[in-house]
Amino acid sequence: MRMNPSIVSVAPLAFPWQTLDPFLFCVHHNDAYPSGNAAMGPHVPLTGRDLGQDFSGKDGWSMYHGKTVPGFPAHPHRGFETVTIVRQGHIDHSDSLGAIARFGAGDVQWLTAGKGIVHCEMFPLRHTDQANPAELFQIWLNLPAKNKMAEPHFTMFWNEHIERVTHHDDENRATEVVVVAGAMNKAQGLPPPPHSWASQADSDLAIFTIRMEPGARWTLPAAANPQTRRQLYFFKGATLNAAGETMGVRSVIEVRSTDAIEIINGEETSELLMLQGRPIGEPVAQYGPFVMNTQEEIHQAFADYRRTEFGGWPWGPSDPVHPREKGRFAQHASGVLETP
Repeated sequence: MRMNPSIVSVAPLAFPWQTLDPFLFCVHHNDAYPSGNAAMGPHVPLTGRDLGQDFSGKDGWSMYHGKTVPGFPAHPHRGFETVTIVRQGHIDHSDSLGAIARFGAGDVQWLTAGKGIVHCEMFPLRHTDQANPAELFQIWLNLPAKNKMAEPHFTMFWNEHIERVTHHDDENRATEVVVVAGAMNKAQGLPPPPHSWASQADSDLAIFTIRMEPGARWTLPAAANPQTRRQLYFFKGATLNAAGETMGVRSVIEVRSTDAIEIINGEETSELLMLQGRPIGEPVAQYGPFVMNTQEEIHQAFADYRRTEFGGWPWGPSDPVHPREKGRFAQHASGVLETP
């Protein structure tokens, strides 16, 4: 038993990062890509990489499932949502509904897979004369049973519209909180998709990124719902103290949501991701890209995908990218064009 009841558990970060209901999966991609070539792939030889399955981190970056451009060519999902927070670089999205997008530099895409979608997420290396660093979080958020077969839908949260809170302690050391979802003080996250668990009034769902200057002190307020569970992912920095307990970087910390948690940063700038929400509390049956409530529903998902391909793939190659000079945009399946 821990001495401090405000700290439920502390563990080293795994890959993928450990999650709690209603979250299913969380991964942090941080790649130091080199300059790009004419096809917006790396302008260096790809020898020695297991192309199509390169998670090596060789030279500080991976191709993932991409063979020319890094990223994740066309793949299906059913029964959950993806929340993709891009901190550096860009993602080129295309999907089986006929929608396309390019987003990055603080933008967030919130995609409800619902009854089924195929999409690709490619990381175009647009700069030919300089490096192309890319950093993002992808979070999988479960859907309640009643919404698992909802119509697929994506929402863009453009960086310019996402609210932030900056707190200065008594020594004027800053903590910045980016409110991707939920609320912090008077800052309110943008409206999530209509069928999301986050749209339920009592879900108490929040997603924050937190940046603390060296030595900064800040208090994370208690959550609104006593059933809420919350985790802090300490992924950059050296050490910090949470509720009187010191931990090192690359730790995942579950804190008691009913308690306000004072965090005191160490001697280096620190960054954290916070995920919180009231658990859905339903059975989870998962196989690869499909997340349902029963094994029978998983079998049905595979049968439906074989039969319909969730609308088919209208883009030819499985790994399309948009023109190099194209800026950030989203064109929805309805034809509606959206720009920041």
